[in-house]
Amino acid sequence: MGAKLCPHIILEGTRLTHKTDVAFALNEHPRFVGVRKYRYHSPIVSAEWCGFTNRPWGRGLINFAPDEADKAVETYQTWMRLFELQRYYSWIVDRFHISTQVYQQRVHQNSMNFEWLEERLATLNFRLVLLTREDASFEQARAERLKVSMNPSQYNDLSIFIEEQSALRTAVKASRLKTLEVDISHGHIDLACRQIVDWFEATGGLHQT
Repeated sequence: MGAKLCPHIILEGTRLTHKTDVAFALNEHPRFVGVRKYRYHSPIVSAEWCGFTNRPWGRGLINFAPDEADKAVETYQTWMRLFELQRYYSWIVDRFHISTQVYQQRVHQNSMNFEWLEERLATLNFRLVLLTREDASFEQARAERLKVSMNPSQYNDLSIFIEEQSALRTAVKASRLKTLEVDISHGHIDLACRQIVDWFEATGGLHQT
């Protein structure tokens, strides 16, 4: 039996960049989490969970109100402590602190300082992958999403996503974590996963010490 596979990854990106599709695919990828002969409860964490309000598409760890900032920081502290306690497990995170930084700065002009969080994430060998797409490809991506979306109005203005993608790039470049940008304009989930897994393998991201 080889070394245990326990990669730690944060997937970032604006809407329509297949983050969740990639997260699910990685969570069953034999080179990423090992060969599985049956499906079992392997967690995917997301800062997009709207757990601060008792209604659909409410507020959560990314889009919290100014008076909920302390609650958001405490939630990040809680997740971080759980990651530390369960170090030797595969953690796949679908949006996290980078999305929070970008949203809070854009909407509330609130500069969130996550240096403490990134220091602890880096200690656990967390890697940051930014999924992006070419600006011209957002229109087709929206058309596909509207076939299944239960909240189609959130896709009315694509300029918001294009601007957010630019802001995410800037924030990721400033991160202390090892980072990779993957173009998902083609929409091929398997190809994106192969790029990510190859990078993790080449840079020592699949195992913990």
